[in-house]
Amino acid sequence: MHIKQIRFFLIILIISNSTFGQNASIKELHYYFGTEESNNAVSVSHAKVFKENYGFDFQTSSFVKMKKHYMLATETVYFSIAIPDGNYKVTIKLGSETASTINTIKAESRRAMVCEEQTNAGEVISKTFAIDVKNAKINNTETVNLKDRERLALNWDEKLTLEFAKGTAVRELIITKIDAIKTLFLAGDSTVTDQDLSPWASWGQFITQYFNDEIVVANYASSGASLASFKGRKRWAKVLSLIKKGDYVMIEFGHNDEKRKGEGIGPWQSYSDLLKEYVKSAREKGAIPILITPTQRRWFDKNGKLNDTHGDYPAAMRKVAKDLNVALIDLTKMTTVLYESWGDEISRNAFVQYPAHTFPGQNKALEDNTHFNDFGANEIALCVVDGIGKNTTGLEKYLKKISNYTPNKPNNIKNWTFPMSPRFEAIKPDGN
Repeated sequence: MHIKQIRFFLIILIISNSTFGQNASIKELHYYFGTEESNNAVSVSHAKVFKENYGFDFQTSSFVKMKKHYMLATETVYFSIAIPDGNYKVTIKLGSETASTINTIKAESRRAMVCEEQTNAGEVISKTFAIDVKNAKINNTETVNLKDRERLALNWDEKLTLEFAKGTAVRELIITKIDAIKTLFLAGDSTVTDQDLSPWASWGQFITQYFNDEIVVANYASSGASLASFKGRKRWAKVLSLIKKGDYVMIEFGHNDEKRKGEGIGPWQSYSDLLKEYVKSAREKGAIPILITPTQRRWFDKNGKLNDTHGDYPAAMRKVAKDLNVALIDLTKMTTVLYESWGDEISRNAFVQYPAHTFPGQNKALEDNTHFNDFGANEIALCVVDGIGKNTTGLEKYLKKISNYTPNKPNNIKNWTFPMSPRFEAIKPDGN
């Protein structure tokens, strides 16, 4: 057998054992893209379709144009690798010998990792980021109770999927298992979760681009979740099974807690009690909790001011933060300033509001005042980054840079060029 074939066989064997063996693990996978094969990596010299181990996914192989030393995405391309759950450091070399390129990479359920990085002709750049690959298992007897829609999401399948936007030139891909890395866990609702399909988006899947590769973001938020249902579906138990001393957890709930009815339910009762329980249990693990008040809904009065739809829930969270000495990011106040700075009409650009037939198969207008599009989600992420920088939890050390973003001077969608993902659905996420 040829040496290259032996190496290829061994890597495939490692992947297979890792995927199907509970205790199996991988150390490093290395792929080289281009028609000139490599002696140091698995050569991806043609647009191999993903089946069991690695390849181009979601019928995008026809958008792959192989050059001598790189792969060019002529439209959005998905590349998947079967690997077990865990944390990984991903290094990607980008660039073309003959042309300038603009490179954008998303991971799993559209987590923004590399955003419009430019290379000149002949220039090669290397980008490294940390990725959380998850599954629903908590222990030998418990699993997260996923919703049916979640079971189809890239976050919960048994592979790592990288999305390369049109124009991205990929030369090499190195995936290394990380045994120990600082982790930022996210617990929240639809405004936080990794929305799997366009045009829906959340700040949780855009904040990833603002952290360095010394921390990994593990987003366990879920559309429609309240503090009670997040616990009931064992998502909090999953977080607690993984969280370790020195890790961080951001907790943002409110939108769906407001709709719960019954004795003992309310901002100063069940909501406050559960917030305290979350904080206490995270601290018992040695982790650092950060509370985040809920984002505002877009609902203006005739005077151009936002109506309050959250009642006492933000105030209740502020009190818990004060009583327990927990870091707080007041996203309710920040998004109030943000939306009012845009005004009623311009703020529509940050939400999923599109006329009928904007997207394939979309026969009705989308008019959502809670859920963000990519532009809006990134603006909220910038607010959260600003809040991280203004606290002294230590999390700010992992930001690529401290943000100078201010909600009273928001960005304009006219300057927004980030490419939208092509996988789409018109059905809005759970919750409001």
